[in-house]
Amino acid sequence: MSSGKGSRHPSEHSTFRDPATGALVHQVTAHASINHPTYFLQSSFTPDGRALVFTSYRTGSAQLFEAAFPGGEIRQLTDGAAIHPYSPAIHPGGQRVYFVRSGEVWVIDRGTLEESRVASFSGAQLGECSLGAGGEWITAAVKQGAQCGVVVGRSDGCDWDLIPFPRTVIHPQFHPSEPEWIEFSGDPAPRMHRVRRDGTGLECLYDHGNEEFVVHETFLGATGDIVYTVWPNALCRLDWKTLERSTIAQFNCWHITPNRAGTAVLCDTNHPDRGLFLIDVATGDRRQVCLSRSSSQGTQWRTSRYALAADFARARSEAKSGALSWMEVATDSVYGPQWTHPHPAFSADERLATFASDRTGTTQVYVVELLY
Repeated sequence: MSSGKGSRHPSEHSTFRDPATGALVHQVTAHASINHPTYFLQSSFTPDGRALVFTSYRTGSAQLFEAAFPGGEIRQLTDGAAIHPYSPAIHPGGQRVYFVRSGEVWVIDRGTLEESRVASFSGAQLGECSLGAGGEWITAAVKQGAQCGVVVGRSDGCDWDLIPFPRTVIHPQFHPSEPEWIEFSGDPAPRMHRVRRDGTGLECLYDHGNEEFVVHETFLGATGDIVYTVWPNALCRLDWKTLERSTIAQFNCWHITPNRAGTAVLCDTNHPDRGLFLIDVATGDRRQVCLSRSSSQGTQWRTSRYALAADFARARSEAKSGALSWMEVATDSVYGPQWTHPHPAFSADERLATFASDRTGTTQVYVVELLY
């Protein structure tokens, strides 16, 4: 069957009951190639819930596809130069999807499939896109030569700038109710920082050493606080205003995604892998959602400290790869090939969750129905 921008393909949808919880699980893709949802910080579902976007390597490189949900056809959205596989972010209006190719931010219209370049940084590599509330602003991590930092600008292509930072930057995100603020992670420690989108007000939110493995920071929904994992011990919260830290649950939650209200956190687990869980923020109580049966590779997740220069040097020597930690390619054996990690995320109505699993030998896109 032919491929290319706009090509349509039969549904690959099937369902089964999770053996641990009985939840209904949809397998959305079944092609003998790597297929995975967007990153855990972004929903793969369109706001209306009728489709989900995903990355597939079925054409030989990472390209953007969408599948009508639950059982509709699959459509290829991009072709040509590969996209950053974890970069897509759906605009709140649902029609546009922003993504990264190398040092450029692009946008595609899901209806017309017209693509346009939003911003370009010569000789740079960009991380995943993150949109502010309303979709007016975009931010992404950047490495341009020896310079690391954050790029930020308007989604219409105006007012783009680079905010420098002396170390690798990961996962910049806009505050949900104070859009002039960006929270981002430094790699390695200390992790959590914030800066205004005009480049002022740079501040470390928690000064800690590499022995405290703080990871996967994100905003706790509408509360505006930050929720994060101290791997592999606890799910924690940092007050945005007072910077006070507290523990939500003693649990080896891994990748985390809160609901919009900030009352619950969806997570996957590793070492041991117990599947996906929902954690009540107020009580710390947790409920198993389903098994992931992902291989969850990466040597660093067997430890309780950050990967340092020596770890990456060893991994790159073994894999002959020059990958950045936040670019996360298959040969990076420290944090692992990212498509072997579940990366759960809510649908827009928070009744479903997407996740990736290589349980069949090749990573595919799954959706589990959440039982409240």
